[in-house]
Amino acid sequence: MDFYQACHCCGLIQRLPPVSSEDVPVCFRCETRLVTSRSRIHSASRTAAAACGAFVLFWPAILLPVLKIEKLGHVQESSILGGIIDLLRHGNWFVGVVVLIFSILFPLTKLLLLLELSLCEFLHRRHKAATLRLMEHLGKWSMMDVMLLAFLVMLVKLGNLVQFQLGPAVVAFTLCVTMSMIASLSFDPHSIWEETS
Repeated sequence: MDFYQACHCCGLIQRLPPVSSEDVPVCFRCETRLVTSRSRIHSASRTAAAACGAFVLFWPAILLPVLKIEKLGHVQESSILGGIIDLLRHGNWFVGVVVLIFSILFPLTKLLLLLELSLCEFLHRRHKAATLRLMEHLGKWSMMDVMLLAFLVMLVKLGNLVQFQLGPAVVAFTLCVTMSMIASLSFDPHSIWEETS
């Protein structure tokens, strides 16, 4: 039985070699590697591993102290979640809610959806397309990487004004952002369509 597949790069439809072949099929026109069910399984495994790593690192990143700041004899130590709670406690509701939504809730939801699509599969197959769209939409609005950049700029600007020590959350936060980006880049949305069909 012959199997045909369209190249995801140039669109050429071509016959695939038998499944038992060890060679990775290549497009005749543009020489791009064709995605097979075996490579989709590897892609899902990489995505699940990176998303699990990001999910585990997410909690120390937001709960452990980020900075220990000493200014005029006063020492202050705070985590990301603690900073958000302080903002809300002091009446800065708008800023606190915005930081909470875009730096904690959206990235966490995106990681959970990546885990659902690549590993868990709790949802029915017909809901996977909506889950993928929601994940892609949340990915555009999750601001963990932007927050990391703002955090580094703040460290450079405050360098001469105050004394500070980096907390353990900085390492966890940086690794969490990196693992989340790896999970997003290694995710293959074509596997959803293959399973749904």
